Amino acid sequence: MLPVYDPAAAPLAPITATLRAMFGTDDLPGLARGLAVGDEAGWAPATALTSGERLPELLDSAVRLWGGTPHACAAVAWKAYSYWAALPVVLGWAAARRVPLLDHTAALIHFADRRTLVTLGMRESIPVAVLPSDPLALAGPAQVRVVTDERELLATLRATLLDAHLSPLISAIQGEVRIGTRTLLGSVASGIAHGLLRAADGLPGSTVEAIDTLLDALDLADLIELVPGPNGEPTVQRRTCCLAFTLPRPKVCQGCCIRSA
Repeated sequence: MLPVYDPAAAPLAPITATLRAMFGTDDLPGLARGLAVGDEAGWAPATALTSGERLPELLDSAVRLWGGTPHACAAVAWKAYSYWAALPVVLGWAAARRVPLLDHTAALIHFADRRTLVTLGMRESIPVAVLPSDPLALAGPAQVRVVTDERELLATLRATLLDAHLSPLISAIQGEVRIGTRTLLGSVASGIAHGLLRAADGLPGSTVEAIDTLLDALDLADLIELVPGPNGEPTVQRRTCCLAFTLPRPKVCQGCCIRSA
């Protein structure tokens, strides 16, 4: 069943409605409730990670939660971080063609919740890109950015989420530990595919086509494959490993490239 929201309501409404339909709650372990953070006290922009200033806190948080070698902890920390960072963006695109422009200046983080690695949120002023057909294009708040067409919307998504957020963070992580870019980008591709498959009942159109379109736009399509599951449903087969199998309490993920080898 598609989540219900008012298309002329707050720019992030389709995303929060889809998240609620996915998880059955607004209280998620990796995201601020409602996504937008009104009071930023205790939060820091994700520039504190991409600059390296607070990156040790992220990596130390991974060691506290999972143990393991520094590069394995960094890989699993990245897998969690990139999943929660990308999920609202790709859901916005897939559910309503509304893309929060989540570069590293618009994303907020805190480490106060000891139950989870890190909590991500968005500035209330985060720009949201929409198509000319969106109700917000005519009557939306100042943060709404109207783009020309689907191609420009996808290019804007890539430029902000990948080029101006995740890629700089990859570079910062590689300044701390030795780990390959392909390994880290494999987790981005896998996280996007898993997120959209989990949300499939609440999304219009073909979820497989949505995954293919997004991964093509991000140049990540070669890092995973969608294969039939036990009941014929699409499942994610990775072509890189997140290294979770090396942790003190090993985990072999569904679709692990090692298990399938």
